[in-house]
Amino acid sequence: MLRLGSPRPRLRLISLGLTLVMLIFVVRLLQVQAVDASAYSAKANVNRYIPVKLSAERGSITDRNGVDLATTVDAYDITAAPDLLAPKTAKTRDAPRQAAALLAPILGKEPAELEKKLTDNPASQYVVLARQQSPQVWNQIKDLKSALDDAAAKGKGTNVLAGVNREAHSKRVYPNGDLAAGILGFVDADGRGAAGLEQQLDKKLGGKDGKRVYAQSGGHQVPTGDVKEQPAVPGSDFELTIDRDIQWAAQSAIADQVRKSGADRGYVIVQDTRTGQLLALANAPGFDPNDITTTNADALGNAAVSDAYEPGSVSKLMSMAAVLQEGVARWDTHVVVPNRLPRADRAFADDIDHQTWYLTLNGVLAKSSNIGTILATEQLGKTKAEKNQILYSYLRKFGIGRPTGLGFPGETPGILARPQDWSASQQYTIPFGQGLSLNAVQAASVYSTIANGGERIAPTLVRGSRGPDGDFTAASAPEKTRVVSKETAKTLAEMLESVVDDQQGTGTKAKIPGYLVAGKTGTSNRVDPKTGRYRGYTASFAGFAPADKPRLTVYCAVQNPTKGSYFGGQVCGPVYKKVMEFGLKALQVPPSGKQPKRLPVSYNPGQ
Repeated sequence: MLRLGSPRPRLRLISLGLTLVMLIFVVRLLQVQAVDASAYSAKANVNRYIPVKLSAERGSITDRNGVDLATTVDAYDITAAPDLLAPKTAKTRDAPRQAAALLAPILGKEPAELEKKLTDNPASQYVVLARQQSPQVWNQIKDLKSALDDAAAKGKGTNVLAGVNREAHSKRVYPNGDLAAGILGFVDADGRGAAGLEQQLDKKLGGKDGKRVYAQSGGHQVPTGDVKEQPAVPGSDFELTIDRDIQWAAQSAIADQVRKSGADRGYVIVQDTRTGQLLALANAPGFDPNDITTTNADALGNAAVSDAYEPGSVSKLMSMAAVLQEGVARWDTHVVVPNRLPRADRAFADDIDHQTWYLTLNGVLAKSSNIGTILATEQLGKTKAEKNQILYSYLRKFGIGRPTGLGFPGETPGILARPQDWSASQQYTIPFGQGLSLNAVQAASVYSTIANGGERIAPTLVRGSRGPDGDFTAASAPEKTRVVSKETAKTLAEMLESVVDDQQGTGTKAKIPGYLVAGKTGTSNRVDPKTGRYRGYTASFAGFAPADKPRLTVYCAVQNPTKGSYFGGQVCGPVYKKVMEFGLKALQVPPSGKQPKRLPVSYNPGQ
């Protein structure tokens, strides 16, 4: 009979084998979980957690009526994790080169440029490949990643785009193109303000970025992995004092005149005389903040606040204000104006040769006589030092030689030397607008001061802001300074009417049917910024309307006109008229209810 062997030895052998296997597992488990736990934990976390910046949405900038001037649209920064493209991780030696070749045509970049970014720091978990790309670009990359994932799952290659990701990063856009570009400025490649209000208000506009950290594997987020998120805080929206339509009218008018005159540049300021708010601040030439790559660097700023130049005869208003306020003359005071006036080291003249003029003080302003202005201001004091100090004090109160209050990047306070430092000739040139300098906003503010009854209100550009909570916060009230009395301001306004209304006035081209207009021409020698010498002219015109009940101030200046006339009344008078007419209609300002005063310009010496 066949007898079977005893199974016990075999069972003992199998049990011993299983025991040894289990013992090996236990020892290994103890090593992993106890002895080398920290080392393995560190290895497990390598490339596991990906930090992603959550960009704050930049606040919008609108005009006074809520029309968008600068806003944001959805865009993405395309990023990558270079460490995921290392040979050991990507399982291919030239993963960065392959990734660069695939992304280059989508991002519009050179493959070599992208490859360099992916290999400069191989251990890095974050590098930006392209900024502010459209959602369509990201969709193309996402589709390509999916296709590579499918191929890798079938054993056909490796997904070299596994570490490519995107960050939501809104793109700044300016819906109106070059409109108000000098005010708004622009943002740099990182989305930070680089000029204008974008720079001045950058911290509040930009908000506060957040952060998101998530677990990933193979370039994909682990659905059940840890996620830590610190939300971004959106930036505040800002409402400006600018009126988009009036800004457009001012910008169109000055751009047209600069082109016709063959000038270097020009600016137009429109100010609400009652509040000091700027309704327009236009420059020509300008630029498109949506694309500054092709723009001349000289046009990127805001010349209306950064250019310091000698104002010429528009400055005579301040001299006349001092004379009237100090009580040393009246509007009808007789002034004998010779053809030449010897003073200091020269003989002063007017813009045109003439026989002796017999003018009233009103006529001195109407005919813009340099000689008459010198003679009038000489009455301010008994000594030159006293006269200079009094005139200087009025210039300072009008805001000359000090910041406007806008706080705008690149703003110049102008140049006004202390009276004890005035040269022999400056004592006589400063009264008629040479030997001192200002910017266009300062010049406009001088006329707004007279229009506002002699009280200067600091110019403003921002009405207020709206924070992430939706609450509107009005801007701080502007500084106010009493410069001259209401009576003096009223007399000056009537004198300025003669400049425009009287046939002997220099500003007749600024007449507006139905409205009383107060204005003043200016034609000054211009300092060439390249040579520091006088070359060419600055043509200007300043004024307000309606003269009997002022609402708007308009100031125009054109630098270095080379075609046609260079006189302020001829070059800037028409610009003033065009912009003022538009502004009065836009604000529905009713026509004047009075006839012009028509103060006498001259007198008969025999009477």
